[in-house]
Amino acid sequence: MQLQDILYSQGFGTRRVCAGLIQQGLVQVYQENEPLALVTITQAAMEFEAENLRFRVRGVDWPYAEKAYILLHKPAATECSQKPSTYPSIYTLLPAPLRQRPQKGAVQGVQAVGRLDQDTTGMLLLTDDGQFIHRMSSPRHHVPKVYEVTVKHPLDERQVSQLLAGVVLDDDPKPVRAAACEAVSSHHLRLTLTEGKYHQVKRMLAAVSNRVEGLHRSQIGGLRLPEDLLPGQWRWLNAADLALVNQTTPR
Repeated sequence: MQLQDILYSQGFGTRRVCAGLIQQGLVQVYQENEPLALVTITQAAMEFEAENLRFRVRGVDWPYAEKAYILLHKPAATECSQKPSTYPSIYTLLPAPLRQRPQKGAVQGVQAVGRLDQDTTGMLLLTDDGQFIHRMSSPRHHVPKVYEVTVKHPLDERQVSQLLAGVVLDDDPKPVRAAACEAVSSHHLRLTLTEGKYHQVKRMLAAVSNRVEGLHRSQIGGLRLPEDLLPGQWRWLNAADLALVNQTTPR
């Protein structure tokens, strides 16, 4: 695969832009047998095996990824929208190549797998793999998502029991149940859901006469949000991470 096509597939601009980066000496490639050795490439049409290729563009290292799978620690006061109305978009937290990865149709770059409210923090997945987005978002696959909920009023056994048994939301006559529910302290609830309705956690707590004061998603599937990943930071998901994300039972 030509190096200019590899860069294009990774979101570094049009093929012409990518060719220009290479010709200006701004792209270096790591040698396969010498992981610390970098070679500057100036021929845009030079062929490489894309899989497992590591390269540096403008001084920043990148791995080749046929599909991008990203974990972002969403901070408060951000919106999961390309066109935010009030607060900054989460997409501004990502480097340009992730936002510009080419896709079929009008949409470019990685997309959030579901959304978190602007005041909700925690674990957010992003990808350009449409099948992955569908699988993770579909309630039929029962992917558990764990939320740490700070509530206004003290919790009691009745509220926990109601959430586990199912509560009726105002727009859906079918009861919505928590897959797991634990009162960690008087005002801290750990809630596990396998579906994602609009403002679901807030509406479920309102249905048991309480109110959400703070909401943080700490886990998806079997993958927990790393403690060393600070709000606003992101990292690539590896194969082991993806296997954990696809677990239908949280650890």
